[in-house]
Amino acid sequence: MSKTDMPSASDLKTPGFTPFMYISDQPLFHVCRDVPIVDALSEASNLLFLAKAFAMDAAYAKGCDRHAWAAHYLAAMGKAVVDDVVKVLERRPLQAAKKTEV
Repeated sequence: MSKTDMPSASDLKTPGFTPFMYISDQPLFHVCRDVPIVDALSEASNLLFLAKAFAMDAAYAKGCDRHAWAAHYLAAMGKAVVDDVVKVLERRPLQAAKKTEV
């Protein structure tokens, strides 16, 4: 099997399997399907940057508990995107192994 049979990283897209923000044990949101993983990771980085900034504000400033909640939600969104991308990347070695067995 040649390396050209495997998709490149730029061709990989999110599967859209990862839920986040649960209400009554049911997910309210899911990561969208078919987003290029490079774009998804870039947005996850932005979400996590903002979460960090809000968490720092909540830690150092009085009366900023709303920043803590914003950080919580942004971190959950960023984590869901990263987890969805990991599902794609973990699947690639399995696909490669199956192709070499044939």
